[in-house]
Amino acid sequence: PASGVPKLVDVEAPAADAALLAKTVVLKLNGGLGTSMGLDYAKSLLKVKGADTFLDLTAKQIMQMREDLQTNVKFVLMNSFATSADTMAFFKEKYPALYADPNLEFVQNKVPKIRRDNFEPALWPTKPSVEWCPPGHGDLYAALLGSGTLAAMLASGSKYLFVSNSDNLGATLDPKLLSYFARSKAPFMMECCARTSNDKKGGHLASRDGQLILREAAQCPDEDEDQFQDISKHRYFNTNNLWIDLEALKAIMTAHGGVVPLPMIKNKKTVDPKDDASTPVFQLETAMGAAIECFKGATAIVVPRTRFAPVKKCNALLLLRSDAYACVNSVPVLAEGVSAAPS
Repeated sequence: PASGVPKLVDVEAPAADAALLAKTVVLKLNGGLGTSMGLDYAKSLLKVKGADTFLDLTAKQIMQMREDLQTNVKFVLMNSFATSADTMAFFKEKYPALYADPNLEFVQNKVPKIRRDNFEPALWPTKPSVEWCPPGHGDLYAALLGSGTLAAMLASGSKYLFVSNSDNLGATLDPKLLSYFARSKAPFMMECCARTSNDKKGGHLASRDGQLILREAAQCPDEDEDQFQDISKHRYFNTNNLWIDLEALKAIMTAHGGVVPLPMIKNKKTVDPKDDASTPVFQLETAMGAAIECFKGATAIVVPRTRFAPVKKCNALLLLRSDAYACVNSVPVLAEGVSAAPS
């Protein structure tokens, strides 16, 4: 089990100043279509509060921070082949100042879905677009390098990268967290939350030979399942909010031939996600949080559950839209007197 993980509430660090923020890039993963919610376009374009979508609220957060701190906090999107066009059209129309940045987006790679019976690329002539998929958010690192975005970030003087999912509006750029990460000199830091009974089947933070690792259910032997799900033993899960030293990332990728050596995940799906009778396939993916085992000296920090509020199902979206949440500085927060059980 991972032990001795510090808590943000106990951390003493000043808020990051303008000079530190100017070296920081906020990167949102925006490649998901939200197929689990019945969508066939970018989930981040769903309305969350009033007329504001996920991307509206994120854009407003960035612009407000730039105005308040008088510093150019950089903002980048990792889109997929399925979300790029709609997302960029949205920014061109509503946020031309952000759209004007030539480095606003880079597009992650795509790979063929693999038939489970013969391991050949799956074909679906009635809808060829579903034959392809993004290779998981672990593709972040290869896409950063291959697109030239990593080189551009370093050339512009950026050093710190904060990564989170576009559907997690709790994952804001926290100046205190940034300052703590910068002062730690760690190459990589994962934000974790305490596991509850609702989280016992999901992956967790662990330690192997003194190195922090991310352990997913697919990597757990059957005989160890009870221990895997013991939340009193394995106490923390990954929020997918990551802090990365860009220079350390470049060094690791150079040492490994242009990749971060992440474990492969075989996801069982059907070629058409909306048709359970379509060809059974594997989607070969990697998880970006698994990179914690690749950075010597990587750390983690336990953050409040408020920094982990992803929307994966329609019920979570309806909760956000309800009066239970109010928008404060473009961040949905629980209204006073309301409590919500962990999802």
